[in-house]
Amino acid sequence: MVQPRQPSPQEDANRRMLRARDEMDRRYAEPLDVPTLAAVAHLSASQFGRVFKEVYGETPHRYLQRRRVERAMTLLRQTDRPITDVAWDVGFASLGTFSRTFSNIVGLSPTEFRAQHAPVAVPSCFIAAWTRPREDPTAFARRAPSNTAPSKTAVSEKREDPDAG
Repeated sequence: MVQPRQPSPQEDANRRMLRARDEMDRRYAEPLDVPTLAAVAHLSASQFGRVFKEVYGETPHRYLQRRRVERAMTLLRQTDRPITDVAWDVGFASLGTFSRTFSNIVGLSPTEFRAQHAPVAVPSCFIAAWTRPREDPTAFARRAPSNTAPSKTAVSEKREDPDAG
């Protein structure tokens, strides 16, 4: 009988992080905290945050914010619902936090975004891929200490790296 191959430590970490990221994608509109996500990955909270950032290039909090903003972009483009309702629907408890986060990630306020992006008649998966928010590297440079180089933050950019496997 052939024994199943044991995953490498890196492969095991990637699988754990994928489970946690999938949970974040499913439950993005709900209040999620690091201990809950760490339990999904079967890691301590501090270890989870560190490994998640190593694997995806951004913190779990930042990933969740970006995921919520992606969904808000779709709702703002495809519906005429009030911005406050959109903010609550995607998991923000405060309109101010939503507007600030949306502006930091997209580069436009939710109102400006809606005015510039009319509904389009293509599948939403295409729209999501075309409009996925990517953090502006110059914004990171303004926030980071001068001795820190900006890093890639978008998960899709991480996957496009040929060395990433």
